[in-house]
Amino acid sequence: MSTIIGITMGDPCGVGPEISVRALAGMTPEERATIRIYGNLATLEAARAALGITIDLTPHVVDLPIEGAPLAFGQLSPIAGDAAFRFIEKAVRDAEAGAIGCIVTAPINKEALNLAGHHYDGHTGMLRSLTGSKAAYMLLASDRLKVIHVSTHVSLQEAIRRSTTERVLATIRAGDAHLKRIGYAAPKIAVAGINPHCGENGLFGTEDDDQIAPAVEAARAEGIDAHGPISADTVFYRAYAGAFDLVVAQYHDQGHIPVKLVAFDTAVNVSVDLPIDRTSVDHGTAFDIAGKGIADHGNMNSAIAYARKLVSGAAKRG
Repeated sequence: MSTIIGITMGDPCGVGPEISVRALAGMTPEERATIRIYGNLATLEAARAALGITIDLTPHVVDLPIEGAPLAFGQLSPIAGDAAFRFIEKAVRDAEAGAIGCIVTAPINKEALNLAGHHYDGHTGMLRSLTGSKAAYMLLASDRLKVIHVSTHVSLQEAIRRSTTERVLATIRAGDAHLKRIGYAAPKIAVAGINPHCGENGLFGTEDDDQIAPAVEAARAEGIDAHGPISADTVFYRAYAGAFDLVVAQYHDQGHIPVKLVAFDTAVNVSVDLPIDRTSVDHGTAFDIAGKGIADHGNMNSAIAYARKLVSGAAKRG
């Protein structure tokens, strides 16, 4: 198993190039030797100039062409959207071949991606498609709160429809396996309800009783330490206080809001149940500050640190 970490540069017009360069510059020579940035060298050099950093990027860059590079920072561009896709595609193929051990993704712009003809709802869906995976789950990880999602980039109405017993159980299993992989011997998993107060015995909906509770019971029958459904207005506080190692959120905002409230600059987006490992920053392209040399790379550092944890665990298993 390779210990090389591949950072995909993200949208060339966003802050991805800057946070990638700044993270690389802050590493020791030994750490730097394990990094490959999948991107465009001319764009990364423009970002380096904006940052006032003198590091030699060439040995660390898998250079992929972009017409007219470097493109103007802070502008929506289908050329940039296509480039972002190609960076990820190349990194995925290298990960599948064993050339890199984990992918760390800088932010992409979904509108630019779709303008370029790549119709995905984000990184997770794209990675699922590129690897031919039937399922992939988004897990947001911070020091005191970890959340895995039953669904993500769909409407609230569709999210409710997707919270089937089978899907909730699969999400619980995926979260349990991931936490065991990173060192939790017996993860304690809370499953959030979908309705206020988990439906109050049917007063506010029956989905919690009919769909979610059977999934928790099935998980417990398999030996997973699962609890719920628990009302979403208390479960995240309880997990943050240490009662649970992981919360299963039923939809995007239910899980994202609490994590971003308590760990906006440090939370890491992890793709779970793919045949390759991937972590990501948990913020967008920030076109409004791109190219100004002021983007905070703390979240990128956290994503790289988590990637190193996954690579190390994979190496030990190998």
